[in-house]
Amino acid sequence: MSESKRIREKVWSKLVNVAKPDTRFHLDFNEYIPDFELSEESTKLLIREPAYRQSKFAFITPDNCLTDLRRQMIQDGKTFIMSTYGIYRGFILLDPKTVPKGAERYASWLDGMEYFGKPISLTEISKLGRFDLMVTGASAVSKNGVRFGKGHGFFDLEWGMFTDLQLAHEDTPVFAVVHECQIVNENLKPSETDILVDKIVTPSEIQTISQRAKRPHGVKWPLLQPNQIANTPPLQELQRMQGIK
Repeated sequence: MSESKRIREKVWSKLVNVAKPDTRFHLDFNEYIPDFELSEESTKLLIREPAYRQSKFAFITPDNCLTDLRRQMIQDGKTFIMSTYGIYRGFILLDPKTVPKGAERYASWLDGMEYFGKPISLTEISKLGRFDLMVTGASAVSKNGVRFGKGHGFFDLEWGMFTDLQLAHEDTPVFAVVHECQIVNENLKPSETDILVDKIVTPSEIQTISQRAKRPHGVKWPLLQPNQIANTPPLQELQRMQGIK
C-alpha cells in the first residue's frame, strides 16, 4: 500500500464520525471531499485572515466543506472561480453581483453555482489577472503542509494550469480547510506535483506552516495519461494556448 493511500484510509476511518453525507456519494470519500461538523466555524476563522480580507479575486474548489465559505464570499462581494466536478466541464465564474440578496446560500451550493455562475475558459480567466487567494478542501494534510486530495490529482492539475498562465505563483496564499481529525501529525515529503499549503484551517484554529517547501510549477505533461487530457477540456485548451500537439 502506498503512503498516500495509507494516510487517506487512516484519516477516513476517523472522518466518517464527523463527516456529512453527500446527496450523491453518501460517505464514499473516494468520490468527494465531505463537509464536516462545525465547518462554519472554519469559515469564521478564515475570513479574519488578512489574505481573505484583502482578496478580490479567488479560486475555490467545489468541495462540500467550502460551501459556507462560498456563501460568505458571495455575501462579501468577492468574485471567484470554481472548478466543476472532476474539471470535466472546466471552470465556473461567480460574480456576486449576479446573486440576488437572500440567495447567497443557494448560490454557494454546486447546483446554485451552475445557476448563478457562468462557464469560463482558461483564456478568459487569464484576462482577469492573478488570484489573490486559493482555498481547497482535502482528504488529509500534514503538519508541514502536504495536502492529499481524493487521489485523482485535480487540485494539482488546476495549480499546474494556473501557474503556467501566471494566475498563481509561489507566493499565492493557499489555505486548506479540514477537520482536526484530517491533520496528519508528521512531516511528509511532497511529490513533484504536491501543492503545499500555507495555512490549515480547522473549526478551532488556524495553523500556519512556518517553513513551507517550494511548490511545483506548470502542468507535468509526461505524468498525465491520455485519458486525463481527453477528459479535461481545460488541459486541451492549455495545449492549444501553448502550441502543444
